[in-house]
Amino acid sequence: MPTFNPPPPPASAPDLEILGDKVTIHPAGYFTDPQASQDDPSERNLVEHMARFRKAPLDFLREVSLHVSGSGWRAYDDVIGQPIFYPGFTENMKTAVMSRSMLQRKIGELTEKRLQVEETQGLLPKEDAAYCEKREKRKGEIKDNLTEVAEQLTYGMICKLERIHVSSAEVLRLRSVAEQAAKKKHSIIFLPCHRSHVDYVSLQLICYRLGIALPTVVAGDNLNIPLVGKFLQNAGAMWIRRSFGDDALYTTLVQSYIDTLLENGFNFECFIEGGRSRTGKLLSPKFGILSFLLDSVLSGRVDDAIICPVSTQYDKVIETESYISELLGQPKPKENLKDFLSASSVLSLKLGRVDVRFHEPWSLRGFIAEQQDRMVKTAQRVDFQDNKDLEIRIRLLRTLGYKVLSDINAVSVVMPTALIGTVLLTLRGRGVGKAELVRRVEWLCDRVRAKGGRVAHFAGAPTSLVVERGLEVLGPGLVGKVEGLPEETFFAVDRFQLSFYRNMTIHLFISEALVSAAMYTRVKLGGGPDNQRISYTSQFNQVSSLSQLFRGEFIFPTEGLAVNLDKTLCGLESDNVIQVNRDSSSPNGISSVELSDVERQCGRENFDFYCFLIWPFIEASWLGAVSLMGLTPPLGQDRDVWCDMKQTQDKAQLLGKTLYHQGDLSYFEAVNKETLKNAYQRFEEEGMISVAKSKESR
Repeated sequence: MPTFNPPPPPASAPDLEILGDKVTIHPAGYFTDPQASQDDPSERNLVEHMARFRKAPLDFLREVSLHVSGSGWRAYDDVIGQPIFYPGFTENMKTAVMSRSMLQRKIGELTEKRLQVEETQGLLPKEDAAYCEKREKRKGEIKDNLTEVAEQLTYGMICKLERIHVSSAEVLRLRSVAEQAAKKKHSIIFLPCHRSHVDYVSLQLICYRLGIALPTVVAGDNLNIPLVGKFLQNAGAMWIRRSFGDDALYTTLVQSYIDTLLENGFNFECFIEGGRSRTGKLLSPKFGILSFLLDSVLSGRVDDAIICPVSTQYDKVIETESYISELLGQPKPKENLKDFLSASSVLSLKLGRVDVRFHEPWSLRGFIAEQQDRMVKTAQRVDFQDNKDLEIRIRLLRTLGYKVLSDINAVSVVMPTALIGTVLLTLRGRGVGKAELVRRVEWLCDRVRAKGGRVAHFAGAPTSLVVERGLEVLGPGLVGKVEGLPEETFFAVDRFQLSFYRNMTIHLFISEALVSAAMYTRVKLGGGPDNQRISYTSQFNQVSSLSQLFRGEFIFPTEGLAVNLDKTLCGLESDNVIQVNRDSSSPNGISSVELSDVERQCGRENFDFYCFLIWPFIEASWLGAVSLMGLTPPLGQDRDVWCDMKQTQDKAQLLGKTLYHQGDLSYFEAVNKETLKNAYQRFEEEGMISVAKSKESR
């Protein structure tokens, strides 16, 4: 492939600070605050000294133009990975995809199928003396038409990277991995979580500044809107349909394009959850593109690829208001240029702090070998390359997807806004004083760290200052302040929107939350400690039931239920939340569990915290189960009656809103489209309902 040597970088480029696996971008001439902690350097806004659209629109557009053309900030001069920014890249990529033997075979197969149809319809009668000649002519016409369609689809799909030139910068682990991958011509597959449309920019920006070849980014064609769509495609977007249906040509074309990218060592990016998370927590993995990536390596067409899970967290997610509207049942508006340009938060980038973390990358080939060895140890002889054994391949695909989610959770950083939102939504009262809010945020920080999580650092600033900053970022639309009181008192204004930030922490405490919810079946009975005590057997059964109910909602530790439960009980016991009563005659040495005296004396604040975390999800599942009564057929109905899934879920939401306003639901967040959808998925898996899916491609 041809190469392109960009001009030398300008001297006024911003600086990049790298600490371990953490990347911080500072404006040119930035000096660390001498007051800041030496072990925990302060951080600055990602684009602190860039022009703002509303204040200086011409300067803003000029800087964006320089950034895109590569003449602003820095330009590539020693990129790690395959060259992608050179004239002719797009045409070379299209030619490489179209020449794939897999794609050419599929075009041949579809051509023959069409010829058979025309012969059956009498359009190509075999009795015709010129049958062979006409057939060959028609075969050429059909093949040319299919090839033209494939070329148009390819051109509309592939990213067009010819005008951006960026420079190398310092990097530690990620850059080292990139260097090794480049030597072996292996692609790095970035698999980030998806919170916001800003995710498309953040990872590209970091790779841009590190001198790592920018990845081709899988993007749904719903974002391919006038002007913006072309810009994004030229910046690395790969447009794909939201659903492939039974379109064999399109499916083969996507596989061919991905094979071409991975065979030649081009970096790749795909959001593991598919769409953006509207709830704040990780969604279940989507296996579409993941299955193409896995097949590329399993088939042997690609030697190996490097998987890099990525976590992106924001102080403020700009789309939360629209998320709430969608979760309450309002149709998702189609993306358009007007809404994009009118999004003031986007144009002014009022995001607060953005934190991107990279998990240690790992080999996809090595992962496959590890899973194969594991199955051999369990006396299962498997061949992952056997396309007929779909069950084994699906199991491998699911393991891959959930491993990536687990890795993302492992490196995720809990932001101050998430801490504040979690505290406000897990309190008994209407509001909380400033001192108590700070105390509970400090307690939550300690619990996050004790669970192996990470809390965003602020250069040794006191918690009170961090809380003030978090409240400022959230704004009065989410957190209100009661005026005229002796102490500053805050309350949740929009609990539904705040739940987005609370859900950013729930993965750390899901085991404790399930144990507490199971214990509540006894605690709610009241009375003395003897009456609230729960046997270990009942505790185990309750936690098992809840784990099964929420297996599509949360990611659980992989050690198994018994091990996880015992670890959680020991942890809660050491925190003085519960008392574990032991008996040597019991199978595992535990006879029963109850609240500790310390927890009773502090008003059950820690126990309630864990219960309040999970309760909106319990209520949503209860609402889904109650709504099933609406599917009961009338008496005397002999034939099956099918109900539209969307209409059924819409009616379930309407029922939930009614029950909430009448006092039968405690949490409005339970009236949540995504959680209800997961509940219905669970009902389908249990055989409670039957679901027929459409095979249409759009």
